[in-house]
Amino acid sequence: MRDVIRPTLDVLILAFILYRGYQILQQTRAIQLIKGLQIIILIFVSALVLRLNTLSWLMQTFFPWVIVGLVVIFQPELRKIFTQIGQRNWFRLSRSVKKTHLESIMNSVEVLAMRKIGSIIVICRQVGLKNVIESGTLLNAELSSSLILTVFNTAAPLHDGAVVIREDRIVAAGCFLPLSEQNDIKKSFGTRHRAALGLAEETDAVVVVVSEETGAVSLAYDAKLYYDVTLEFALRRLVELFEVRGEETEKSSEVEE
Repeated sequence: MRDVIRPTLDVLILAFILYRGYQILQQTRAIQLIKGLQIIILIFVSALVLRLNTLSWLMQTFFPWVIVGLVVIFQPELRKIFTQIGQRNWFRLSRSVKKTHLESIMNSVEVLAMRKIGSIIVICRQVGLKNVIESGTLLNAELSSSLILTVFNTAAPLHDGAVVIREDRIVAAGCFLPLSEQNDIKKSFGTRHRAALGLAEETDAVVVVVSEETGAVSLAYDAKLYYDVTLEFALRRLVELFEVRGEETEKSSEVEE
């Protein structure tokens, strides 16, 4: 019996690690590193099989330097991967976010967009945001649309920073986010959009941004920024990203219609 259980457990643990690792890689540009290594290994194996002596010698000579070069080039991505590994709750398979919480957030976003009040709302998933939370003012208050609107009131002292929401609580306000390191981001994007994208590059958080200039609503997640989306699209994506199921998912389909 043990001879069957051990190999099965071995395979399951390895599959779980690979799956979680791939999830992290998808959220960074380090996936390009993996593709590059695959091409190099394929060339090296082909040279050995076809007995291309010169190419094999070159690959054996320069392969270690290529690896070092790739590590240097993708150092920011590798740092993000190890940061997420250290902060991630690996065994948490569900997210305690209800559709009513998401609706409260989007109700406040609708008002902020109509009034063209710039704002950043961060919704936590699995990766911890301790450094971001500590950069602002701790609130630990019950989530409500009115409180979000109060925080982002232009006369309020915390309106310039980001609000961080975890499950049904507004954890902190006035928080500072890391700016995006992407070079190809549109120059028209301001600090809010760069900060939202920067956090989406480093963590699995979902960030909702309201532009102060146009009132456009944007979503940032998985190292991508979706600019000027509709409120219906934003709510639908939030429901999908936080895997709201059952009765709540049925309600979300009514919004789509």
